[in-house]
Amino acid sequence: MSSRKPICAANWKMHKTRPEAAAFVDSFLPLAADLLDSVEIVICPPYTSLALTVERSATSTIRIVAQNMHFEDAGAFTGEVSAGMLVELDVHGVVLGHSERRQMFGETDEALARKVPAALAAGLEPILCVGETLDQREAGDTEPVLRRQVETDLSEVPDGELGSLVIAYEPVWAIGTGRNATAEQAAEAIAFIRSLVAGRDEAGAAAVRILYGGSVKPDNAADVLASDEIDGALVGGASLDPDDFAAVAAACR
Repeated sequence: MSSRKPICAANWKMHKTRPEAAAFVDSFLPLAADLLDSVEIVICPPYTSLALTVERSATSTIRIVAQNMHFEDAGAFTGEVSAGMLVELDVHGVVLGHSERRQMFGETDEALARKVPAALAAGLEPILCVGETLDQREAGDTEPVLRRQVETDLSEVPDGELGSLVIAYEPVWAIGTGRNATAEQAAEAIAFIRSLVAGRDEAGAAAVRILYGGSVKPDNAADVLASDEIDGALVGGASLDPDDFAAVAAACR
């Protein structure tokens, strides 16, 4: 049994207005009361609801995390947000490299190699997302893709800080498709990711928490997350409903 405290993270993506975010938190807090000792619960709302969800959840240990950030402290980067701006809101961390950012918005591993250390330097916990497409898996390239992403994205992080971040394995072919990696596929990929971290720092590999993300729902969470290799879940669609998200969080224990 791992000593790492599991994480259940709600990635709301571009969903929920401020009133909707407030209603979610108000409904979810009572459901989470019996979970927070055994599971670290994270909510990743849109930028517009970050301050509100921080305030609304202040009586609990729920962590609020942003969905993206720029690696520069300031500058002529229209539409971007810096790490310092997130810290100012009392945000706990930031999701980096989500597959939708990579595929739809051209996020590169080279950019992530700058973002991850920038987040750590600001005191934010990065949740770095990595994963392969269906074509890459079917071509037998899952491990080469994961190796490239992990090694490049973490290349500027000092060995002693590797245990301070979170990694989310999200097979692109299982996100929003209704398909899911089997428990064996998820555990195998996550074990490989941990081995890559161990290649740089054994203590960091033992400490780093690695989540699974990909169509995790109340009816499959217990099976997919059963392996001790998996330290929780990054949840998309099922995180938009308080009851569904609470059920997934319970399965992460």
